[in-house]
Amino acid sequence: MKIVCVDDETLILQLTVSQCESLPGKPSVTGFQYAEEALAYVEANPVDIALLDIDMPDMNGLLLAAKMKEACPEVSVIFLTGFSEYAVDAFAIHASGYLLKPVSKERLIEEIAYALANRPQRPKEHIFVQTFGNFDIFVDGKAISFPRGKAKELLAALVDRQGSSITRAEAFAILWEQGLYDRSKQKQLDVIIRSLRDTLQKNGIAEIFEMSSGNLRICPEKFVCDLYRFFEGDMEAVNTYRGEYMSSYSWASITEAYMEQQKSSNA
Repeated sequence: MKIVCVDDETLILQLTVSQCESLPGKPSVTGFQYAEEALAYVEANPVDIALLDIDMPDMNGLLLAAKMKEACPEVSVIFLTGFSEYAVDAFAIHASGYLLKPVSKERLIEEIAYALANRPQRPKEHIFVQTFGNFDIFVDGKAISFPRGKAKELLAALVDRQGSSITRAEAFAILWEQGLYDRSKQKQLDVIIRSLRDTLQKNGIAEIFEMSSGNLRICPEKFVCDLYRFFEGDMEAVNTYRGEYMSSYSWASITEAYMEQQKSSNA
């Protein structure tokens, strides 16, 4: 297990690192006083747990957490802070835990154990699409990389539509919301679609995407998806869902609300 600790106060950082190093299983623990250095480390090294201070001078811990989740979607974030007023914001970005300083070793063990126990278990299917938490697509267990973030978001939106087609204009409205769909934006959308197709082709999974007469769709029968399993009533998927659905995209809140309603009605 790999843990990173980030706190701009030297003594608190040293204490947190020491507490983590004494945890069962002898985890690998790395401490940082500067958020940018911690982010660079996570971008190069997959991490299981990130223990973050919130009120830091170079980068707010909430922003750092969001960037870490972009770089490493599987990381579980636990905030260690002296300020209780940040709790609402922390859970808005789906933090796994929130502890007020000073933190006892016992509480730290409890929070880390909870975070690890509730991480989604990824199936070993050839193509697996993860929507719980951040959106990612895996080929033989490895997350594929998208050179353009908008291409990844377009794929996420198509997965959210569960096989229904969308027009190019609808795709534009999802990606740019209030933007004007003029000629320049049409060309920009062309670039995004081409990037998406090239990325899927490069990873050998071009068959999951279709484009016909200007309409775009994904083929749900070509891959496994936690969202689809959830709506099929698969209990493992239902129990894995923790209220986090495509966390990076504001438009996903509609489906997330429907999922919460479904889960409540089945409780």
